Amino acid sequence: MINGGEYKDILGGFAALIGILSYIPYLKDISAGKTKPHAFSWFIWMLLTAIGFAGQLSDSAGPGSRVTGVTAILCGVIFIAALFRGERKITQGDWLCLLFSLTAIPLWLVTKTPLWSMVLITVIDAVGYIPTFRKTYHRPYEETLSTYTVSGLKFALALFALERFTVVTVLYPASLVVMNGIFVLMGYSRRRTLS
Repeated sequence: MINGGEYKDILGGFAALIGILSYIPYLKDISAGKTKPHAFSWFIWMLLTAIGFAGQLSDSAGPGSRVTGVTAILCGVIFIAALFRGERKITQGDWLCLLFSLTAIPLWLVTKTPLWSMVLITVIDAVGYIPTFRKTYHRPYEETLSTYTVSGLKFALALFALERFTVVTVLYPASLVVMNGIFVLMGYSRRRTLS
């Protein structure tokens, strides 16, 4: 019989595995030129997910934090791919989102508390979606929406694998479930509208 600790360990490992597998179609679509990721969004997500992972570790999140660590690494891989094969049309609004995100990082360092750090990275992460939302609104077929769907699922599973349920450990992954869900709904809605 599986005890609570083993259950969370298995669930955390399963969520991380889903996380890895979810990016395979995305990376294949980038390679094929079908998906054109926005480098700014992926850079912001890489940085913030790494900070979120550190915050979860600092508050003893346990196996539920594994998916956040794996996601930080994979966001870095996609950021590098986006530099070569991603969106080329960078707007002034995209630059503003990037600058806002980067200026908020020193605020995170100044707060020195995991709670305010998580609140800040959650807000910054949402701002990081703006360039990808904008691009996908106009060109919804340039994103692999299944990756975002599975991404929301992996973070939902990760929530159940958390060792401790606090605002610090729950806020960021819960926000990713919501943001991925909104993004996917918008993407499919735009595809329907344009076809």
